[in-house]
Amino acid sequence: MTAERQQFREGLRLQAAERFAQGEASSVIAKDLRVSIRSVQRWRRTWNEGGLRALRSQGPASLPRLSEKQFAQLEAELAKGPAAHGWEDQRWTLSRVKTLIGRRFHLTYTIEGVCKLLVRNGWSCQVPPRRAMERDDAAVAGWVKEVTLRGRLAAVSGAWLVFEDEAGFSMTPPQAKTWSQRGRTPVVRVRGRSRRRVSIAALTCYKPGHRSRLIYRPRQDDGRRDGRKSFSWRDYRDLLIAAHQQLGGPIVLIWDNLNVHKAADLREWAAARDWLTIHYLPPYAPDLNPVEGIWSLLRRGWLSNVAFSTPEHLVQRIRRGLQHIQYRSHLIDGCLAETGLAIRPA
Repeated sequence: MTAERQQFREGLRLQAAERFAQGEASSVIAKDLRVSIRSVQRWRRTWNEGGLRALRSQGPASLPRLSEKQFAQLEAELAKGPAAHGWEDQRWTLSRVKTLIGRRFHLTYTIEGVCKLLVRNGWSCQVPPRRAMERDDAAVAGWVKEVTLRGRLAAVSGAWLVFEDEAGFSMTPPQAKTWSQRGRTPVVRVRGRSRRRVSIAALTCYKPGHRSRLIYRPRQDDGRRDGRKSFSWRDYRDLLIAAHQQLGGPIVLIWDNLNVHKAADLREWAAARDWLTIHYLPPYAPDLNPVEGIWSLLRRGWLSNVAFSTPEHLVQRIRRGLQHIQYRSHLIDGCLAETGLAIRPA
């Protein structure tokens, strides 16, 4: 344990000792201190044998092989990424960290020792998100600052801050984990020939002091080869008009740099509407759009592992999931919090 963790655990034992003297039950103490009953029982035996002094920390059983200064150097090397140390992919495994420690400090660690070393110093095994190489982090940081200002200006003018995004869904459902007998992998039967897709355009709407809103419109593929499979600028126009009527106030719209979003006809129409102000997300930054969180909730919840029989079945399932989110504004707020943005009144 680290020194801070040792001090924290010692404090728990001393609190338990005070309650031992008062004759409280081990189960009550364990529940209040949020530790296991076995730990409290072990502390009680130690207290009975050696008193309060026996419960004080005796320090680490052995000194760590890597000092704090050396681990800081190791973290600096890990921050460079595996590619800087000769590996092609971008995965830090325990075996690779072990090899790096041997190269850098000429020390031999076991795989279990490397795991304990990393966990003790606040590291954990995580799934990294993907970021486009063309992404400009400086531009994204400046845009985030502007969004806070836009949110305050929208609050002053009584406008709604609205984010828009669209997504396509097919008859092949997203995969999710499920329980099954060991050695027998479950199989979800899907229609392999169906290429019919359903496109959804959604708006997440935020305004301080008001309940967050979700507005969406589906567009189903008609199956014709010459038919349009995505939203046109007229579809976006109709969606914004409907959102303006439902929200009952001006809109500050933020969406990505899709070609249809920058169509001349749409920009000309928007310029003639005094209730609509449009801003664009920085390139290659979908993580700043809270609507992406809506799609994630939909795919992980209502669409995963569903064997869709017809396109109508797919549309029905999508509507059911979106309606569930509509009635739970805390889910819409959570999607905004996930982006790291904050919409506060001035």
